[in-house]
Amino acid sequence: MRLYENVVEKFKEDVSQNVVADKISNKYLEYYKKRASPSEIRSWVNSLNFVKTVLENTPLNKNKIIIEYELPYSQKRIDVLLFGKDKQGNDNIVIIELKQWSNDSVKDSFNEGNIRAFIGKGWREVPHPSSQAEGYYWYLKDFVTVFDENPKILLSACVYCHNYNKGFNEVLYLPKFKKCLEEYPIFSKQEMINLGNFLIEKLASDSGLGVFGRFNISILRPSKKLMDHTSEMINKQQIFNLIDEQRTAYNAIMTKAKQISKSKEKAIMIIKGGPGTGKSVIALEVMGVLLRKGVNVVHATGSSAFTNTLKQILGTRSAKQFKFFNSFVDQSKYKENGINVIICDEAHRIRKTSESIYTPKHLRTGEPQINELIRSAKLSLFFIDEQQVVRPTETGSVDLIKEAAKKFNAKVYELPELKTQFRCGGSGSYLEKIEKILGIKEGTDIEPDKETKMEFKIVSSPHELKKIIDEKNKEKKNSARLTAGFCWPWSKPNTDGSLVNDVKIGDFEMPWENKEVFWKWATDDSGMKQIGTVYTSQGFEFDYMGIIFGNDLVWDKKHKSWYAKPENSCDNMAKRGNDEFVQHLKNIYRVLLTRAHKGIFVFFMNKDTEEYFKNKAKELKLIV
Repeated sequence: MRLYENVVEKFKEDVSQNVVADKISNKYLEYYKKRASPSEIRSWVNSLNFVKTVLENTPLNKNKIIIEYELPYSQKRIDVLLFGKDKQGNDNIVIIELKQWSNDSVKDSFNEGNIRAFIGKGWREVPHPSSQAEGYYWYLKDFVTVFDENPKILLSACVYCHNYNKGFNEVLYLPKFKKCLEEYPIFSKQEMINLGNFLIEKLASDSGLGVFGRFNISILRPSKKLMDHTSEMINKQQIFNLIDEQRTAYNAIMTKAKQISKSKEKAIMIIKGGPGTGKSVIALEVMGVLLRKGVNVVHATGSSAFTNTLKQILGTRSAKQFKFFNSFVDQSKYKENGINVIICDEAHRIRKTSESIYTPKHLRTGEPQINELIRSAKLSLFFIDEQQVVRPTETGSVDLIKEAAKKFNAKVYELPELKTQFRCGGSGSYLEKIEKILGIKEGTDIEPDKETKMEFKIVSSPHELKKIIDEKNKEKKNSARLTAGFCWPWSKPNTDGSLVNDVKIGDFEMPWENKEVFWKWATDDSGMKQIGTVYTSQGFEFDYMGIIFGNDLVWDKKHKSWYAKPENSCDNMAKRGNDEFVQHLKNIYRVLLTRAHKGIFVFFMNKDTEEYFKNKAKELKLIV
C-alpha cells in the first residue's frame, strides 16, 4: 500500500499547487478509514516541499515516486521511494527517510545506536536516523522477493534532515555513528545539492518505469515465524530485522549488557509490549548475540511449552542456557550476580513463589520468585505484557519488578513501549478492537476503521471451524491451529497411546493436546489434529487460528457486562478462589485472538456472546 504515487514532474506540480498533502490525506482516509492527524499533515506539507526543491535540481522528471509506502506485515511506512537506473544500467530504488528535526531537538544517548529526539511534546529515545533507514532497507530486502531476482535491483537508503544544520551541535554526525552514516548517509539542510547528486548517480539514466513495474508486482515472502529461525538466531547470526522502537530497545539492551561486565552496578531493564510487537524476537536476538560473544547469559520463561520447544529446537549444547523461572530457587547453585545477563521472557508469568509439591523441604523459604530472578544476575531483562496474566498465581507486573529492585539496590531502566504490530496482519487497530470488545481497556476511543489486513470470521459450528483450519494446514503444513477455552477435562492418553476426545460439542469431538508431551503441540505435526489451550499457545504464532470461545466467559445482555461461569471451566488452578477470574478469562481470550498473522476464525458456545461479539465487530468494522 502507498498513499501517493506519480512521476516526479507531476509530484512537483502537486507540491507547487499545495495539493499533495490533500491527496495523501484523502488516500489515508480511504485506506485507513480515519483521518490523518494534523501533525502528520503538517509534516507532509513541510517536508515534501524540501523534497521538491531537491528534485528541481536534478534531471529526474519521468521517474516514478512513491510517498508513504507501507511496509509488508507492518503499519510502519517509508517516507519516499524513487525509481530509476544508474550509469551502469542497473535498476535502482532509493529510500529517503525525512526528518524535520533541528539541532536543538536532538541529543546524544548513552545507548549505542540511539539518540534522543524531541517528538510531539517530549523527548524520546529513538534509533539514529541512519539506523532507522538501515532497518527499512533490510526489511524490504527480507520481504520483497524482487530483490532476489535477475536482473538485480540495487537498493539504497538515506536520510534528509532538511532543518538540521551541519557544523553546529552535530549529534547526528558523531564519530560513533560513522559506520552507519557511510552506508546510509544523512543529508543536512546545507547538503541539498549533495542529495540531488546522490539521486542523480543512482537514478538519472532511466525513468525507472521498468523497475517500478517489477517492484509493484513482486511477490511478498511470508512473514517469519520465530520458531522456524530460533536455532539460527542463537547459533549463527541475526535473522530478524528490527525496526524503529525494536531497534531502540535492542540498542539500549546491548549497551547495558556491554557496560555491566565492567561495572559494579546491578541493573534491571523493563521492555513492555503487546502481542506481536516483537518481545520474544528481541529477547532471542539478544540471547544469540551475547552467547556468541561468550557472555554468561540465561534465558528463562514461566511457560513449559515455550521453553521445552526452545530446548528441543536448540539441542543439548545450547539447551542448558534455557531455563524456567522456578530454576533459581537454590541459592547455593545460583549465587548472587553469578549470571551476567538473565533474559526473562513472558515476565507476566512470574509466580508468587517457585515452590511446588516437588520442591525439597529445605528450599521452601517462601522467597518471592521475582527476588530469585533478580538476585541471580547483574543485569535482568524483563519482557512483559501485563494483559497476558491468566492465573492468580501469576503476579508479573511492572510494579512488582520495580518494588523488588529496591531490595537489591538495582537501577531500573524502563524502555519505550513496543507498539509496532508484526502479527495480526501488521494491524495495530486489530488488537485495540479485540481489547475494546472484551472490555479490557474500558473507555478506549477507537475509530471504526475497516480492517483490511486481518481476516476475522465468526463461524456457525465447530465442524466448520475445523474444516477451515484443516484446509489451511493442507495448503501449508503447520500453518494453522485449533484452540479453545479450558471448558473440558484434560485426560491422559489411553494405554495404547491414542488421545481421548475430551472436547465435545454435540456430535463434534476432538482431543486436547497430548498431556504427556503437551509442549509439542505448537510445532509438531500431531498438533494439527489436537486442540490447544492458552498455556500451550502463549508465546507462539501461526498464520491462522481457529478458536472455540467457551461458555466460561459469557456476555450478560441484561446487565451489558462480561461475567464468568466457573462451573463451565475445567481450569481449577485458574478459578479456585480467584476474585479476578473474569479479568483472567478476558486475558486468555485476548491471547488466543492475537496468535495469528493472517486470520482468526471463531466459534462461540454461547449465543448471546456470539451476538454481542458479532455486533461489536461490525460496529468497529472488524468484520464487514
